Amino acid sequence: GLLKLLDAEDVFVEQPDEKSIITYVVTYYHYFSKMKQETVQGKRIGKVVGLAMENDRLIHEYETLTSDLLKWIEATIDNLGDRNFANSLNGVQQQLSQFSNYRKVEKPAKFVEKGNLEVLLFTLQSKMRSNNQKPYMPREGKMISDINKAWDRLEKAEHERELALREELIRQEKLEQLASRFNRKASMRETWLSENQRLVSQDNFGFDLAAVEAAAKKHEAIETDIMAYGERVQTVVAVCRELEIENYHDMSRITARKDNVTRLWNYLGELLAARRQRLELSLDLQQNFQEMIYILDSMDEIKVRLLVDDYGKHLMGVQDLLQKHALVEADIKVLGDRVTSVVENCQKRFLSEEAQVAGYQPCEPQIILERMQQLEEAYGELVRLAVERRSRLEDSRKFWKFYWDMADEDNWIKEKDQIVSVVDIGHDLTTINSLLSKHRALENEIQSHEPQLMSVAKVGNDLVNEKHFAADRAKQQLQDTLSR
Repeated sequence: GLLKLLDAEDVFVEQPDEKSIITYVVTYYHYFSKMKQETVQGKRIGKVVGLAMENDRLIHEYETLTSDLLKWIEATIDNLGDRNFANSLNGVQQQLSQFSNYRKVEKPAKFVEKGNLEVLLFTLQSKMRSNNQKPYMPREGKMISDINKAWDRLEKAEHERELALREELIRQEKLEQLASRFNRKASMRETWLSENQRLVSQDNFGFDLAAVEAAAKKHEAIETDIMAYGERVQTVVAVCRELEIENYHDMSRITARKDNVTRLWNYLGELLAARRQRLELSLDLQQNFQEMIYILDSMDEIKVRLLVDDYGKHLMGVQDLLQKHALVEADIKVLGDRVTSVVENCQKRFLSEEAQVAGYQPCEPQIILERMQQLEEAYGELVRLAVERRSRLEDSRKFWKFYWDMADEDNWIKEKDQIVSVVDIGHDLTTINSLLSKHRALENEIQSHEPQLMSVAKVGNDLVNEKHFAADRAKQQLQDTLSR
């Protein structure tokens, strides 16, 4: 910007022009003096511009940090407000550990950042005041008070999160304790049910009525014990339902084990009912066998009475024996009804197609058939003996009736013989006529009585011809009576 007033040749002379040189030097002095003033003014302007730029940078930094901090606070509040906790004790413990890490690591760093923001704003405002500038005031939503309010909400959300985590932790601990209780009870129930299944699967009922009745009483005690145990099984179901309501995390395993306990319980009930049916069948069979024994004993007693060799000593005695025999026959008929009932019951309950299909046989069918056959044969023999005794008694009555009638005829003959043996033939006509009249009447009576005598005699002949057990006595009686 300086004009070239002199050349080098103008100065490189023996006597240069002093005024020209002084003028040129003064020109340089004024030029450089003016340049110094401009440099000072530029520095001042640069300083002001630099301060303004620094303030703008600090403002931008403040606003950026404030926005980031507020975004973090809001995001953290949302995260802390999430109540979808892990559905397990370990998961909740991990969430509690993450929460603790947040409080010890993440939050303190943000708290320091919040303090730095306050320092930054204070420093910025102080600089602006010192430069006689209007202090920077953050716009609405990015003020320190807004940060403090957001921080307070963060503190509240943090407190609520901690309480919720603690409550969920306690709930999960209780659920784990409840699950442990369920597992313990389920294990006990499974063991008990399995042992009782083995118990009721045994059919050691015995082979006589007393043993089977004792087994029946024992079975009733087992049934009572098992039915009382049902409440304990329902306790397992109730605990499972409680865990399900509380949404326990391992619910599939709990449900499967509950179903197993329920299945074992139902199967035990089926085994118990089936064992009762088998026991009732065995008891029915032994009762039938016992009834057979009672019937056979009664038959033996009656048989002794039927084999008595007493058919009466006279007509009244025979009639008395026949009356007694009629009572025996009535007893035999009752026994016959009992035999029929026992045989039909055995046939229906143990030998029918339905019984064969059922699959369980309390006894070998051959044994049942043998006992039925023994009973029927004994009853048949008893009936045969009863028929034979009645026949002998009837024959005895027939003989004694004949004997009684022949005695009457004998007495009648003796009586008439005494009449005709009288030697009185009368002393006058009147007496003789009277005796003749009586004699004709006697002859008429004898003639009219002869058919009766012949009828009785025919009975005697029949006894002889039939070779009756008293045929000899009947023949002798006939000869004695008819010879008169």
